[in-house]
Amino acid sequence: MNETTRTLIFVKPDGVRRGLVGEIIQRFERRGIRIVGLKMVKPTRELAEKHYAVHRDKPFFESVVNFITSGPVVAMVLECPNAIEVTRQMMGATNPANAAPGTIRGDFGLDIEQNIIHGSSDPEAAAYELSLWFTPDELVG
Repeated sequence: MNETTRTLIFVKPDGVRRGLVGEIIQRFERRGIRIVGLKMVKPTRELAEKHYAVHRDKPFFESVVNFITSGPVVAMVLECPNAIEVTRQMMGATNPANAAPGTIRGDFGLDIEQNIIHGSSDPEAAAYELSLWFTPDELVG
């Protein structure tokens, strides 16, 4: 049996604007993934800069920070065996042009920045991101 783990997922401002939150949550729930934290938040610049700190020296940093703070996101903590791997597979490739049909980005993504959804990339990123976006008392189970 694989160890149950947690990951941070958020529907980005483009997904919220397009009314895709329910569809995305439904895909995770149908897969049997448990939601242990859920909230809508408009990220501050400070939160966005902390979240994307690993990209600070990259040319797209300012653009991604501006995008993620452009509207509300729906952040969730998802839990299942191999949560990071399972959810990343469901999301599809970061660039929607390379994402397989049937994945979230393959079905709904428009470009590499407006790609609907974020998911933690590895266990270290998940631990860091979860601590940024949720306090322990906001989680159930």
